[in-house]
Amino acid sequence: MALSAEFQRSYLDKDRYPRNYMLNNIKTYPSALKECSDRLDSVAGDLFQANLENVEVSFRDLKPNNGTSTKNTKNKFIHSHEALTEYLGIRPRPSISNQSNQIVAEIKDPKCRFIYIFGEHTLARLRITRGMLAEILTFHQVMPDYLDFMFTFGLQSEPRDHRFSSFREQRSFRTSKTSLAIEPLARSGRQYQLCYNLKGVTLKSQHPEDSSLDDYSIRPAAFYHRFDVENGNALWIVTKGGTDIEGRFKELTGRDARPEDKSFNNLDECLRSSLAAHLLFCHWSMEGWRGYIKWLELIVDNETKIAVVGSSEPGRQHRIYTAGDIQKLLMYEEMISEVITSLESNVEVMTSLRDFYERLEANQSVNFGNCSFDIDDFTSELGHLINDYKLHISRAKALVKVISNRSELVKQQRMERLNKNLENEAIVMRIVTIVTLLYLPATFVSTLFSTDIIKYQVQDEIQAGGTYSEVAMYRWLQVTLPLMFITMSAAYGGKVWAERRANRSSDKPTTKQTEEKGRLQERVTRKYGQSKNALHQWARHAKDSGAKMLKSSADSLADCIPKVQSSESNMTLPMTNIPNHRPSGGG
Repeated sequence: MALSAEFQRSYLDKDRYPRNYMLNNIKTYPSALKECSDRLDSVAGDLFQANLENVEVSFRDLKPNNGTSTKNTKNKFIHSHEALTEYLGIRPRPSISNQSNQIVAEIKDPKCRFIYIFGEHTLARLRITRGMLAEILTFHQVMPDYLDFMFTFGLQSEPRDHRFSSFREQRSFRTSKTSLAIEPLARSGRQYQLCYNLKGVTLKSQHPEDSSLDDYSIRPAAFYHRFDVENGNALWIVTKGGTDIEGRFKELTGRDARPEDKSFNNLDECLRSSLAAHLLFCHWSMEGWRGYIKWLELIVDNETKIAVVGSSEPGRQHRIYTAGDIQKLLMYEEMISEVITSLESNVEVMTSLRDFYERLEANQSVNFGNCSFDIDDFTSELGHLINDYKLHISRAKALVKVISNRSELVKQQRMERLNKNLENEAIVMRIVTIVTLLYLPATFVSTLFSTDIIKYQVQDEIQAGGTYSEVAMYRWLQVTLPLMFITMSAAYGGKVWAERRANRSSDKPTTKQTEEKGRLQERVTRKYGQSKNALHQWARHAKDSGAKMLKSSADSLADCIPKVQSSESNMTLPMTNIPNHRPSGGG
């Protein structure tokens, strides 16, 4: 079956992958592909095998040759470039017209192909050569984004970029993009591609007696998935250290598996099987985290609980923590932080995966028939997994808080013990200083009197039994006692002066405090000035208003006086009829 000219050019140039990628979009511009190719060159020595003896790539095809084969399942381990080309069904055919090589496809793609690329462990080289990987990715036209997920693997002493996590998607639903449509391979060109990674945890070794000596390891896995929305053909590429996921996928699609997980008779069944594989990988990532967090809780409790419940009095402590213990606690705290980072990244990836299929279900250009219930069940199951992850994250964050608080308590106890030791040393040094001060004058005088400067005896008078000079002793005491008093007084005076100076320095306000006080006084003065001006303005206003009111009242009174006088002149009072009333004596 003849292939398109564009696909033939891409396949014949497979060693230049990803520069030969056929689909053109913003992320696959030549400059972006060149950068990705350069990164692949830089890590190729540590990522791939150079010796074909160590090469092994696992293929598992379900419904081979687009479902027309007599076999339902085909498994193959590839160990060489030639075997890979033969398994893919690509055969070169020389062209008579232009004398250039051409290729033809002898078989179509299976309904579901699972390719497993693995290493001995996460920190080992993948058991594949660069040429074989380039041929696999070129033949299936895998989006170059998947290389970013593979770069985290390879030979390394410590995990490289182990915190990397992402979810990438690429949809090609329009029929105008004919570059991906390859009829001889049963590819319609209308498809979507997904890349994501998940992190699981594994118990590497278990101690038979002491569980605190158990060893856990966080291991990533990178997944690629392509699904043809017309033919239903699916492709899976999984990269991981170890072969555990390969065994799980074989169980999912094996003889004893559920029929709905391995049926590919129509588009709905193909999508249903694809969703089952997604859930399989998500459940794999969930396993082991609960046991790992429980183990960390046990370790933290064993290492720090005595600091909380034990006595902290000097001499009665049940455990004396050292700098090595504090270093160990910091290591445990980093391990718990790494757990939180891994769990949160898994939550983000699963949330993106759920959102993608919810948008896919609502997309009008894709018709999955009766798969709406299956997608709803899939998103619901992912929601349960996400909720479980969030509970694990809350538990790990609480553990981080516990170990942080207890680490501070351990540091505080250690500092108190060090301060107590320093205090004892200071007391000893003070005693030594006092004794030294007491003996210093006597030593000085004795040294002075032992020289030839002062002599109280003549050499001829020295007897074999020794002599005693009362005058010399008297002079020694005359000089030693005053000098001792002066020395002790000077030491005491220096101590008092140093303490007073320290007190003045502590009581003296700092420059910052002085500036703050000045700013406060300035604000108070400004407010006082504003209030004073407002008060003056109010007084002037009140004065003007009062003057106006007084003038108005005077004018009104002046108008009323003539009227009152006129009224009095017209009034006649009968004065004679008014009796002369005098108060009574009793009143």
